[in-house]
Amino acid sequence: MKQQRKYFGTDGIRGKVGISPITPDFVLKLGWAIGRILSKGYHNKNKVLIGKDTRISGYMFESALEAGLSAAGMDIRLLGPMPTPAIAYLTRTFHAAAGIVISASHNHFEDNGIKIFSEHGTKLPYTTELEIEQEIDKQMQTVEPMRLGKAKRIEDATGRYIEFCKSTIPYNISFEGLKIVIDCAHGATYNVAPNVFSELGAMVKTIGTQPNGFNINAGYGSTQPQALQTAVIHHHADLGIALDGDGDRVLMVDAKGELIDGDELLFIIAQARHKAGDLQGSVIGTVMSNLGLEQALKKQDIPFKRSAVGDRYVLKMLQETGSNVGGESSGHIICLDRTTTGDGIITALQVLVTSIQTGLPLHILKNGMKKYPQQMINVPLNSNEIDVVSLPAVQTAVKEAENILAERGRVLLRKSGTEPLVRVMVEGTNKQEVEMITQKLANVVKIATNI
Repeated sequence: MKQQRKYFGTDGIRGKVGISPITPDFVLKLGWAIGRILSKGYHNKNKVLIGKDTRISGYMFESALEAGLSAAGMDIRLLGPMPTPAIAYLTRTFHAAAGIVISASHNHFEDNGIKIFSEHGTKLPYTTELEIEQEIDKQMQTVEPMRLGKAKRIEDATGRYIEFCKSTIPYNISFEGLKIVIDCAHGATYNVAPNVFSELGAMVKTIGTQPNGFNINAGYGSTQPQALQTAVIHHHADLGIALDGDGDRVLMVDAKGELIDGDELLFIIAQARHKAGDLQGSVIGTVMSNLGLEQALKKQDIPFKRSAVGDRYVLKMLQETGSNVGGESSGHIICLDRTTTGDGIITALQVLVTSIQTGLPLHILKNGMKKYPQQMINVPLNSNEIDVVSLPAVQTAVKEAENILAERGRVLLRKSGTEPLVRVMVEGTNKQEVEMITQKLANVVKIATNI
């Protein structure tokens, strides 16, 4: 049985700013602990990159991490506001021991968090996160003055990453003649994404590119794509791209203003890879992936497997099965033949290349997949320690729901890895039936978990 982590969740450490553990003193100690562990024989490198998104608290936590790492004898390279996948990429190209991201992804500015990439540009192993946690509980000791780490700002980080993104598509592909609206959620991609697509020839219109420290993900981005849908219609654009606050997720909008979610994007990319003979292993989805994705891939004899929810688990299954394409409904897509982590810009580029090479617009490309009606209700929990699925009343309700759906759908209950709530998801062929079963099951869970 795995030892439980105290601070790390499924996507780093995250929470409300000013409330433990997202406080300056904790982050100072965290930086020190990271430095201590990385210098204990795991690497022969003593350099750590720090990047952040655009929320106001990033300044505070950047300084705290810098001080903690320096106290442990690690040199620091400051990247400033950069997308999460850019930090993964730059960690590899700078041959750093680790890359640290200060971000709470798609959450609003009141939250923040810390994510850590290994020297390979992937999330840290579970065991290393445990070791860092154990180090945090020790008395902090500063190295002797001669060994204190130095900090330096990398001035050309944005340009390096833009060039990398462009290098992931064939050199002879041009976006000339395409009108694209890009929504950067007032987040970390605001100074990167528009340049990538305009340098490739597209006519780019932007929204959500004026961060002020407080407006990240507020009314814009992949979690609130309505503004993009409106903008695509208003500008008579060919398509729209909605990134989240740290740039690792993307949703798209076709010329009709219709949303294309992560399952549909994954289908478009996987189908193109398959036809080109470049698809390796299975397509990896998650337990939340729409049943329509699985069936559409099956019709083309493309194997499909489901991992647990979270890009860490998608990546793990990709590596275990020798596969190269996987992702989540939320738009967190990993093209392992292009980069090491979910990347919204690179995902959008792969979809656009497919559209150009086939001559088909997005609304046609997604037609090969028919989504099943799916409903999800988040039920808040008084305690995240409750084992919801094992409660007798919940087990009975789930069995009843599964009997009603039979072979026409499925039921999934899943505790959130970042918030005290349980996600109740039902999928089936009949929308009204799905909504009714979801609401009934959510009510049972609410009553059973709040007694």
